[in-house]
Amino acid sequence: MEASNRKLIRPNLNGPKEQSPQRRAPKSKSAPPDQTHAECFYYLKQMQTKTPMVIVLLDGETVHGVIEWYDKSCLKVSRSDGPNLLIYKPSIRYMYKAVS
Repeated sequence: MEASNRKLIRPNLNGPKEQSPQRRAPKSKSAPPDQTHAECFYYLKQMQTKTPMVIVLLDGETVHGVIEWYDKSCLKVSRSDGPNLLIYKPSIRYMYKAVS
């Protein structure tokens, strides 16, 4: 037989800690945002298109009109059949687009 150059495989006696690269602890996920701005986006879209809206208040009264501007706590609704109204958001049960 012919002698060949063989490389001997020797186990690492230092342990597996030095063989593998250091693992970092995974970063914790950040909390989701407090505000999605969906409400602002909805109001802006309705204001730009001057969409007729129906706003139902907590006492069951309905207000028909167009949202002129909004604030953190209220909406200004302009109406054709009456004076403009300033409606506080906590007094709104729900709103929807008026059927034309």
